[in-house]
Amino acid sequence: MAGRSSGNQPNGDAPTAGARPDAIRNVVLVGPAGSGKTTLVEALLVSAGVLNRPGSVAEGTTVSDHDDAEIRQQRSVGLALAPLVHDGVKVNLLDTPGYADYVGEVRAGLRAADCAMFVVAANEGVDEATRQLWRECAQVAMPRVVVVTKLDHARADYAAVVAGAQQSFGDKVLPVYLHEGDDVVGLLTGDDPAHEEERGALIEGVIEESEDETLMERYVGGEAVDRDLLVQDLERAVARGSFFPVLPVCSTTGVGTRELLDMVVAGFPSPLEHPLPEVFTPEGRPGPALACDPDGPLVAEVVKTTSDPYVGRLSLVRVFSGTVRPDSTVHVSGHFTSFFGADTTHEDHDEDERVGALSAPLGKQQRPAALAVAGDLCAIGRLSRAETGDTLSDKDTPLVLRPWSMPEPLLPVAVEAHAKADEDKLSQGLQRLAAEDPTLRVEHNAETHQIVLWCMGEAHADVLLDRLGSRFGATVDQVPLRVPLRETFAGLAKGHGRHVKQSGGHGQYAVCDIEVEPLPEGSGLEFVDKVVGGAVPRQFIPSVEKGVRAQMERGVSRGYPVVDIKVTLTDGKSHSVDSSDMSFQTAGALALREAAAATKVALLEPVDEVAVLVPDDLVGSVMSDLSGRRGRVLGSEPAGDERTLVRAEVPQVEIVRYAVDLRSFSHGAATFTRRFARYEPMPDNVAQRVLAET
Repeated sequence: MAGRSSGNQPNGDAPTAGARPDAIRNVVLVGPAGSGKTTLVEALLVSAGVLNRPGSVAEGTTVSDHDDAEIRQQRSVGLALAPLVHDGVKVNLLDTPGYADYVGEVRAGLRAADCAMFVVAANEGVDEATRQLWRECAQVAMPRVVVVTKLDHARADYAAVVAGAQQSFGDKVLPVYLHEGDDVVGLLTGDDPAHEEERGALIEGVIEESEDETLMERYVGGEAVDRDLLVQDLERAVARGSFFPVLPVCSTTGVGTRELLDMVVAGFPSPLEHPLPEVFTPEGRPGPALACDPDGPLVAEVVKTTSDPYVGRLSLVRVFSGTVRPDSTVHVSGHFTSFFGADTTHEDHDEDERVGALSAPLGKQQRPAALAVAGDLCAIGRLSRAETGDTLSDKDTPLVLRPWSMPEPLLPVAVEAHAKADEDKLSQGLQRLAAEDPTLRVEHNAETHQIVLWCMGEAHADVLLDRLGSRFGATVDQVPLRVPLRETFAGLAKGHGRHVKQSGGHGQYAVCDIEVEPLPEGSGLEFVDKVVGGAVPRQFIPSVEKGVRAQMERGVSRGYPVVDIKVTLTDGKSHSVDSSDMSFQTAGALALREAAAATKVALLEPVDEVAVLVPDDLVGSVMSDLSGRRGRVLGSEPAGDERTLVRAEVPQVEIVRYAVDLRSFSHGAATFTRRFARYEPMPDNVAQRVLAET
């Protein structure tokens, strides 16, 4: 492969198989960090003859981990495609990161695939991170096959992992192969009495979940069951998502790789068997019923967007219907939040674009492809406006797919350009990164005047900041996050505003007297005119209000916006020549500042409603932690699967890093959501601490 330092070179051109949807298998590798997904991809590529020898994660020479951040961190951070051909079937392997920060990449892979290889390390077993990823697959009804790797590890225990998987995921997790010594033993064939019990359980499970009543009667009746019929039933049961075969594979020795590829071809569902996402017209009406048909109307989806320094923007696309051809014109439909809801912060767009060259990626290498039929994956160049999640369709009959659910980024990171020269690069870089990564939300906070990157976690933030520098040349500084506080009057006060300048040139003259009192939360500004006798001319009363509002935005004590006050204009003075709109605006602002100096100004802090989904045995720890953050626990309720949902109200100042802290003390077992509730007075001791830090 060009640019790689090892002899790990791909053989031949892009796979030519897969001209028919039934000869394609789209397989996403899912599993916790360190389970061996990327190394397994290498072993399968070698077994299929795509590579001469496997690359190494430690040496940065694997096909999947070709990004600079992946090579440096020695772990996957993005979705990667690696196609191969086995027994005339094209297999698109989609490698996903296992670290929780990159669950958005996992969901993109689940959208693009028709079956999942759920990878578990033989020396680790089933932990909470594994169970969380299993839930991700279950939520989208993704068929799964469990692959147990690292069989050569000193602490490897295949039987224990199978038992743990059955305990966590149900009794329909059953081994199709056993690991014995340095080899694997198949249970669908052979009559070895040593494994009769395991073979019987497998056959009964397959037939039961495939709902093949005829074959069940024959099996119960003692008849021999044909292997081909069993394989057909197994594939049917896997496609239904009710049966989960287990296979052992040793990536370093290659043991089990051939059997796994055989299982992919014979036992994994093809695109014809996987339901298509819902399709709509751009107006939000239900679209036509579609099938995975190369001759049908074009409906494809961008599942990943990358910027390559040599070929520009690349869009990894899953074709659900129709055929994509180079140099054709397609319609690009954006996210359409108007009828799908605010699942994304990216802008909607709706336009035609010309397709560039097609390619079949093998890691970072792009191999030319003539076309991509329904059920296949390809990379498209030169789609300058298409973003991750966009739908491609025929320009004459545009359609849009219901977007997949993306996780909410909950870690705010404030950044600023290091120098003036970096500002434009920062703006352009953030725009490009947001188009590529739906789990990044870029906020330009109007109150704090900060650029805030909402990320999935610290690792996600590190990768984004690194890419801003390495890919877009923007030197960026991370700065302390400022929570948008507000000010309000704690008591009644009077203010006198006098703005008089009458020496030389056109003069300025305005005097006003006001009374200020606090109002309930959410009231905003109530401005009352009680001037009598024309002390302030009618035309200048709005000017006083305008000056008061301007000063409220600037703050009266610590520079935070003032909210929820009633301002009564009681008196004033004017000059027939020197009074003006601007003079009374200035006087109004001065009067508000003087009133603030005459009473206590309270700081208000935003409070969020937080919902924490946590294992039952950690409920007490979560509640205690929330209380320590000045939170008020509102209650809890069972959420199923031995988990509890804890609801609380917590000041935003206290949960800036909650995404990191919760993951740390729960070992990744707990998740949370947050939404703004209201503003509340901040205790004086907390206000002093916060002000000292900002």
